[in-house]
Amino acid sequence: MNDLPNVRGVLTPNRPLADLTWLRVGGPADYLFQPADAQDLADFLRDLPAEIDVFPMGVGSNLIVRSGGIRAVVIRLGRGFNSILTDGDLVTAGAAALDAHVARRAAEAGLDLTFLRTIPGAIGGAVRMNAGCYGAYVADVLQNVTVITRQGEIKTLAAQELEFGYRGSKLADGYVIVEATFKAPLGEPDQLAAKMVEQLATRDKTQPTKERTAGSTFRNPAGFSSTGRADDVHDLKAWKVIDDAGMRGATLGSAQMSPKHSNFLINTGGATSEDLEGLGELVRKKVFQTSGLTLEWEVLRVGEPAPHTND
Repeated sequence: MNDLPNVRGVLTPNRPLADLTWLRVGGPADYLFQPADAQDLADFLRDLPAEIDVFPMGVGSNLIVRSGGIRAVVIRLGRGFNSILTDGDLVTAGAAALDAHVARRAAEAGLDLTFLRTIPGAIGGAVRMNAGCYGAYVADVLQNVTVITRQGEIKTLAAQELEFGYRGSKLADGYVIVEATFKAPLGEPDQLAAKMVEQLATRDKTQPTKERTAGSTFRNPAGFSSTGRADDVHDLKAWKVIDDAGMRGATLGSAQMSPKHSNFLINTGGATSEDLEGLGELVRKKVFQTSGLTLEWEVLRVGEPAPHTND
């Protein structure tokens, strides 16, 4: 790639991505761009040759980057995109603000975005994927988002324009979310803080939070997240059909389906992207054989496979 636009942020060629993902795997991006601010990003996208792809990357919490890397400019937002502001019942957060930080800041202001507290990652990814748990989703509270288009326009989109579904939205290719505004239910700060403590305790008891994972590996076949209520049913939960297929604790190389929560894919140390994706595909095959259900990946798998070498 030649003739890339001048930037005020940091533009790094041939940048390995493994250290930027929670699973610690992945080859290099052709370029990694860390813009200084929204205008820097808008100018860059406007002037970037149209044939060069871009891939917005959050904090890498929900990502397997394949060993061959990504033939694109990977855009990673950092400082300058992590502000969190409250105004009445509105919370406006930069796309790089961590979900957990937004939940805490909102709670301090008496605003209930507690469902975000246990969701790994940052707000940009949470919006794009319609993240949710305990029966609450981003779609329930989102008012609007600010995006920068591939042509470098800064636009505000109303929530309904994203056409949210379970674990997804219809945000146009090349759009980079830079900010989101939520309308939050009111609550008492002390009660909201206590609720989040309880949620964290439940998560730590049931999920491998100390391991290298990317959160839930597969979408629930039921088409909704766990509600956390006593009347929750598990027949069409991903972990249940994985258990029924005998794949809890299954391994491939240094990849493992967590013995603690079978819908979590773990890098036990030294796993490759091929190990992780291969194990996931093996799980999908076994689940289909035992239940007739086709599990859909929730973890994003991007990039190219490792190049083959001739011995």
